[in-house]
Amino acid sequence: MEIRTLEGIIEAILFAMGDSVELKKIAGAIEQDEDTTRRLIHKMMQKYDETDRGIHILELEDSFQMCTKADMYEYLIKIAKQPKEYVLTEVILETLSIIAYRQPITKLEVEKIRGVNSDHPVNKLVEYGLVGERGRLKAPGRPILFGTTEEFLRRFGLQSIDELPSLKPEDLADMQAQAEEELQVRLTDLEVVTVET
Repeated sequence: MEIRTLEGIIEAILFAMGDSVELKKIAGAIEQDEDTTRRLIHKMMQKYDETDRGIHILELEDSFQMCTKADMYEYLIKIAKQPKEYVLTEVILETLSIIAYRQPITKLEVEKIRGVNSDHPVNKLVEYGLVGERGRLKAPGRPILFGTTEEFLRRFGLQSIDELPSLKPEDLADMQAQAEEELQVRLTDLEVVTVET
């Protein structure tokens, strides 16, 4: 088959599927090996990025997805009835950071790090599709293990979690100190409320 034909088939697959499609599935569909398929897709990605197209192809680990370009969002919301808008508060971002760097992790472990109940931020992250279930811990009650999703990678422009900025030991020490300080303030506030009542 000609390269243009193969590219057309790949384009049709990615457009029709909507979600990300694994490289090996695309390779199987066009009857090519994975290296050849990856090269074809990378060439297509380059073409989309070099022209004034409204779409592009994202690479997510060993998968690819066709998406609209971010700078087209303002035009899309003009025809959308009610675009979904995520509100990532400081608490939600803090929880997301913990999950991203410590995954897979249980909600209880997140709460131990944060020092407070984390039902709301974890539930919001699941609702937003940024975090999902990654299995169950082999422990009493079989608690859910949480981890980031492909949506997380898309939103933050990453190909894999390996691209997350690395934390230096001093950054971890600072984070620990801040968490302990915040916990101490909350305990002090709790004592004041208890004394006043």
